[in-house]
Formats: sequence, structure tokens, C-alpha cells
Amino acid sequence: MAHTTDQTVLDHIERLVAEEKTLYHKGEISDAEKERLAAVNVELDRYWDLLRQRRALREFGKNPDEAEVRPARTVENYTG
Repeated sequence: MAHTTDQTVLDHIERLVAEEKTLYHKGEISDAEKERLAAVNVELDRYWDLLRQRRALREFGKNPDEAEVRPARTVENYTG
């Protein structure tokens, strides 16, 4: 992403959700489509995490642009 704002993050999330819905509504999907669906789900988790980071930084008076997309292994293994 060029310049990241909450809106650009939300726009990316919306595109991923649309792709996810398309894949789910196909019914039977190929192995490649299953892999893509898994990748979309991970990317969704990463970008929701980014949005939460941005909002938290802003809430505490910090620069939301300091937020970064974290690695999938970090986001997927997050336990709170």
C-alpha cells in the first residue's frame, strides 16, 4: 500500500471479503481455490490487526502510521 490510512486498510479488507464470499459461494472449489481461500483468511486477519493497531495508537495519542502489517505467524498465533 502506498500511503496507509484507515480507509485504505478498510478498502483492502472489503476487497478480500468480496473475494472470500465469491470463493465460498462457488460451492465445490479446487485445491488451488482452497489454498487461495486460506491465504485470503490469513491476510484478512493481518489487515484487521493493522486496523486495530492504528486505532489503538491514535487512541493513545500516537501516530497511527507507526502501525505495521505483522507477519502471519504473529497474527495467527496471537492469544491476547
